[in-house]
Amino acid sequence: MKARRYTEADLSAMIPIWNEIVEEGIAFPQEELLTMETGKEFFAAQSHTAVIEDETGTILGLYILHPNNVGRCGHICNASYAVSSASRGKHIGEKLVLDCIREAKRLGFLILQFNAVVESNIHARHLYERIGFHQLGTIPKGFRMKDGHYENICPYYYEL
Repeated sequence: MKARRYTEADLSAMIPIWNEIVEEGIAFPQEELLTMETGKEFFAAQSHTAVIEDETGTILGLYILHPNNVGRCGHICNASYAVSSASRGKHIGEKLVLDCIREAKRLGFLILQFNAVVESNIHARHLYERIGFHQLGTIPKGFRMKDGHYENICPYYYEL
C-alpha cells in the first residue's frame, strides 16, 4: 500500500468512500453527499488531499488536510480520514494519519488538531493516542448522530 496525492482520475473512487462515511453519520460533521462536481471542488480546495492504494491501484482510503483556522492560528491544521468499509481493519487509517503528519510538516504547519472526534469512535481514538495525539478534554453532546441523539466529542492535537 502507498499513499499519494490524489488526481482527478481518482475522484470516481474517492467520492463513494467519502460519502459512505457521511451516510454512516457517526464520524464526519457533513450531512450532504458529494457529487462529482462538488467532490471535485471540495478535494481541490484542500491544502493536501491524498489517497492510499493497494498494489493493484485500488483506492482504499483518503484524507484531506487544511488549515484549522486563519491568521494567528493559521499554523494549526485539521484533517479528516476515510477508509472504505471493505478495507477497514487493515491499518490503512494509521498509514493515512502518518502520511498526513508528514505532509502537514512539509506544508509548514506546527500542530495537527482534530476538533470533533466522536467519543464512541474508539478505533480512531486508540489510533490517535497510539501515535501520540493528546486529548484536550470532552465537549458534552457536541456531535449529532444520524439517528438524532447527541454524543460527546473529544478534541485531539499533535505537535508536529
